[in-house]
Amino acid sequence: MADGDVAPASTAAAPACGPGACCVGVAVAVPDPWAAQLRAARASYGDPQADHVPPHVTLVPPTCIDAASLNDVETLIREACRIRGAFTMHLRGTATFRPVSPVVHIQVVRGVSDCEQLERALLAGPLAQELFFPYHPHVTVAQGVPDAELDRAFADLARFEAVFPVRDICLFTQQPDGTWFVASRIALGE
Repeated sequence: MADGDVAPASTAAAPACGPGACCVGVAVAVPDPWAAQLRAARASYGDPQADHVPPHVTLVPPTCIDAASLNDVETLIREACRIRGAFTMHLRGTATFRPVSPVVHIQVVRGVSDCEQLERALLAGPLAQELFFPYHPHVTVAQGVPDAELDRAFADLARFEAVFPVRDICLFTQQPDGTWFVASRIALGE
């Protein structure tokens, strides 16, 4: 999801949903203290999404669904979570999607296959969709800002590192002001 506890992120902006629809995403939330550090860094680069999209690793990008199917989405997420137990996520260093997309991100160096398995299981039913880019788990830290700020983000966070357990994933909904909020947290392996 262009990138509230955590928001879904991709390199595209969240789609505009019509009447009776809502925008949802599924992600792994980055916990504090790292989330606060990454959010402050993102804001310092002038990224307009810093206050609306908490640090996260997207599993399903922003997706418009019929608001009446929200329970079906939660059921799908619960089913996907049953196949995958808790795992460790290790974030380290920066990378970029330039020149294809003006994004600097933190790399996922452990937990990639876990995220890939969840992503495959989640892109079904009401969340089924064709993606524009191959899935690449990451944490966006600068997007849609001038090149100089992308360069600064790349350098500033090159030594960033975080290791934490992932025990649940989050279903996010986007509010009218563009802020993402956790609609539910679903435990892995249950």
